[in-house]
Amino acid sequence: MAALRVLELYSGIGGMHQALKGSRQPPLLAGYEGESCICAEVVAAVDVNTLANEVYKHNFPSTPLWAKTIEGITLKEFDRLSFDMILMSPPCQPFTRLQKLPKYLLLENVKGFESSSARLRYFLIAKLQQEPFFFHVPGQILTRFPDQNLEELSMGKVIDEASSSLPSGDKSLDSNTGPDCSSKKGPLPKRTFLFKLETAEEMVRKHSQDNDPSIQMLEDFLEEENEEMSQYFLAPKSLVRYAFLLDIVKPTCRRSTCFTKGYGHYVEGTGSVLQTAVDVQLESVFKHIENLTEEEKLMKLSTLKLRYFTPREIANLHGFPPEFGFPDKVSIKQCYRLLGNSLNVRVVAKLISILLG
Repeated sequence: MAALRVLELYSGIGGMHQALKGSRQPPLLAGYEGESCICAEVVAAVDVNTLANEVYKHNFPSTPLWAKTIEGITLKEFDRLSFDMILMSPPCQPFTRLQKLPKYLLLENVKGFESSSARLRYFLIAKLQQEPFFFHVPGQILTRFPDQNLEELSMGKVIDEASSSLPSGDKSLDSNTGPDCSSKKGPLPKRTFLFKLETAEEMVRKHSQDNDPSIQMLEDFLEEENEEMSQYFLAPKSLVRYAFLLDIVKPTCRRSTCFTKGYGHYVEGTGSVLQTAVDVQLESVFKHIENLTEEEKLMKLSTLKLRYFTPREIANLHGFPPEFGFPDKVSIKQCYRLLGNSLNVRVVAKLISILLG
């Protein structure tokens, strides 16, 4: 069987390329063999981000990398690639101009995409195919595209046929999760203390995730503690100012919040922080902390030894293998920005396997 010829658009640091190869997890996760071990070749990668391109070339030196916008690629250049598959993230503009469209299309379904105006062009692409694409929306699977005309689509009217494509009782990917991602697995355990600005529902969800043995612990993804870790500890000013907004996890936790490109620079809402003093109880630190002076607050919070996850640890959580790395000239802050814009390699590998299966 001839190798699939793959065009990677908005390639970033190469997350989709890594997924296509059939990624392997770090040694601690031995036994994972990758989900999309297929015969494929990335014939070209396209991205305008010069820093991301440096990381891409560092990890995939033999892949042709075009540092240009896709609007600037001529039809002749597209045709010469003779690609069978496109891997990409939105926004992607010019594909209705192509004379020969690919057999496979996989795009990152970012939040809000399924209801955005950009949705129109992807439906147009799919309707030009003899066999329709599979279109995955959050928690659901579409086996075919809705029968809508262009006027309905342009007005934002969407016919949702996803429910008919799933077996009875499988309307959600997780029967224990409600529509707001909250857990249905019962109340909080006794003596649970809401030590931060969280709702009881959020605490139930986190407790449920941390007690799910099917999910790996964060410690499986962490680097060994060493002297260099000191640069990742939160500054005293950040500790005091953002104490009630932090999402604090221990190595034995089985969850974290999403890491964004602002991680390490901004504190609020950019990702979880790691409590390295595992024997210290959060409840004992946060109880009545609002009544303390600034100095007393800092003393208590410092006992938790909170630090940011390292770029390598975030890459591990994203499913990148140990051999995936960053050039020496890329700073820690730049690594965070690039990883915050990346995707989970294992998830994409599974999707590619489903797409080709």
